[in-house]
Amino acid sequence: MPRPPPHHPVSPGRRRFLVGLGGLLLATGLGLRPGLVDANLDPSRLRQSMQRRYGQGGLAVLEEWFALLDRLRGADLQTRLREVNAFFNRRVRWVDDIDNWGAEDHWATPLETMGQGQGDCEDYSIAKYVTLKQLGVPGQQLRMIYVRARIGRSQITQAHMVLGYYETPGAEPLILDNLVPSITPASQRTDLDPLFSFNSQGLWAGGSEQSRADPLARLSRWRSVIERMREQGFI
Repeated sequence: MPRPPPHHPVSPGRRRFLVGLGGLLLATGLGLRPGLVDANLDPSRLRQSMQRRYGQGGLAVLEEWFALLDRLRGADLQTRLREVNAFFNRRVRWVDDIDNWGAEDHWATPLETMGQGQGDCEDYSIAKYVTLKQLGVPGQQLRMIYVRARIGRSQITQAHMVLGYYETPGAEPLILDNLVPSITPASQRTDLDPLFSFNSQGLWAGGSEQSRADPLARLSRWRSVIERMREQGFI
């Protein structure tokens, strides 16, 4: 499967999203609401949702995903990280949201990403995050990280998202990226400058160890993903 070019232009929608980020991260007094439930599976509903939307082709990929979950249950952490990263990097073709969804910035659920067989950086990161949680990796050790990625040796940057695994809240994360096949410590990714990170429990500015906001209240696209996951059978 051909890989996407290492740097894609920033869409107008994503540029507006990043411009508006400053106000989000400077907001104060944003208590974190408790009680967001970790994703669980209803295989029957997931199969029905995939069949209805994507037919037999989508179902075949979903069954591969179920097989991956079965195979990796009980595997060591490094194997789970490596295999989940490779699964989505191999099976999902990079494509811009405007071509995939007719929208400038759409975040897909794992079912939608597998059914479409294509997506962009947010879609890879969300699918890996949900899958690793299903495999017993604690949600608080996983964060989707929005970064500015530098283009080559120039100072030009673009928006990008990766998944980070944190052994502890203040630890250097391991980076799972759709553009780089190997999983590497963040210090080795000198092309990435973190803006913020989030998961189902919180939202962090840059490298901060303290959550600054409720991700559902502040990230409408993430809230929409959670709502659609519930409808499809993930929660």
